Amino acid sequence: MAIKDVKKHINNDKNYNNDISFLLDMKRPSGRNRFFVVDLKKGQILDQGLVAHGSGSETKKKNRLQFSNTDNSHATSLGSYTVGSSYNGKFGKAYKLYGLDSSNSNAYARNIVLHQYDSVPYDEQVDPICLSEGCPMVNAEFYKRLQSLIDSSKKPVILHIYY
Repeated sequence: MAIKDVKKHINNDKNYNNDISFLLDMKRPSGRNRFFVVDLKKGQILDQGLVAHGSGSETKKKNRLQFSNTDNSHATSLGSYTVGSSYNGKFGKAYKLYGLDSSNSNAYARNIVLHQYDSVPYDEQVDPICLSEGCPMVNAEFYKRLQSLIDSSKKPVILHIYY
């Protein structure tokens, strides 16, 4: 289903990378790999890693998340994003994210970016990992591989977060 959502955006706008996409499955526990690099032509997972979700997405129910597109909610927003230009900020090189759906249309204004964070572990674990302020943040080693894909892509990559 997530691949279909990404392909819908690609079919509507030929300016997107139609070879790869990033899919983030928020149904999976945060201690498990849930950030997937997907080959859109073959439907295969090329790489995977851990990714944090926003602290505002936490609920009092185990493995139950909530989502928001509201400023200062510190929650993750569902939907498709364009991975935009990079800049150097407090977490080093980061990529601006632009929401393509009504569920994440405020991403740019909320400063939601893809970035690395040293406290995100590399290996899967049973316990939940650290929380973000709404940004998808990943381990530095995994981030280097993502960075290479983003920087070598001639067209913007779509990142899609679903639940």
